[in-house]
Amino acid sequence: MTVVEVAHLTKRYSERVAVDDVSFSVERGEIFGILGPNGAGKTTTVECVEGLRSPDGGTISVLGLDPARDTAELRQRLGVQLQESELPDRIRVGEVLHLYASFYRSPADPDALLDELGLAEHRGRAYRKLSGGQKQRVAIALALVGNPEVAVLDELSTGLDPQARRDTWDLIERVRDRGVTIVLVTHFMAEAERLCDRIAVFDAGRVVAVDTPAGLVRQVGAEQRIRFRPSAPVDDAVFTALPEVRRVERHGGRLVVTGTGDVLRAVTVVLARTGVVADELRVEQADLDDAFVALTGRKGR
Repeated sequence: MTVVEVAHLTKRYSERVAVDDVSFSVERGEIFGILGPNGAGKTTTVECVEGLRSPDGGTISVLGLDPARDTAELRQRLGVQLQESELPDRIRVGEVLHLYASFYRSPADPDALLDELGLAEHRGRAYRKLSGGQKQRVAIALALVGNPEVAVLDELSTGLDPQARRDTWDLIERVRDRGVTIVLVTHFMAEAERLCDRIAVFDAGRVVAVDTPAGLVRQVGAEQRIRFRPSAPVDDAVFTALPEVRRVERHGGRLVVTGTGDVLRAVTVVLARTGVVADELRVEQADLDDAFVALTGRKGR
């Protein structure tokens, strides 16, 4: 069942077009990623979905509701974690959860939510005394305290250290397992690849592709990269003459040979024939970052 439908969405700021004819849909129960570089129109798009901004063109339906017309009803059924959010420094974690719960007709149990999100021991702590990861968990808790059917999480793990980021990813997977549909806005490749069932890739205000992470990678092709440090000088032509090889690059003393098919065997045979040893050999498959570069011409994070 489709729970979010965006069709031909357009949003302008003066003469600048921030969102240009964007269309996508989100199915119930999935984690749908919106991936793109900064300034690609991701946040503006989800703010229109949330009813925080009015689009200049196109249509949006969330759970059968129009965000511009049915704002009050939508807020009862949609949870939102904004890209940037702040709370009063002295408010305590438990207080703010109970306060927000009072805004909804059928809220979650705030104390049970604190337990689930690993915040129970911090319920009496002032907001200003929380770490960045703990503040992010509070933001997620506030997005979930209304028992939403859909949650929009914007730049979920920005500013978190690697361990806090992975803990947050585990949490989001548990939230989805509870039946909440999640729209996840991100510019982190690893986050999108780990969490998302499908991804809409944004670039310069447009959607340039919508597919599963694996499907986006398949668009790049079945290339392999072989990285190694040759034990002796070797000419690039030795490799470019091979039918399996597409290109050869040098980075300092390292060679990167990119190709398809059984390129690894072809390269190792040539090295053995020339008496060159491949030190620090590593073989890499195409990944979501490669797909992102191919689709947008930009390097992801």
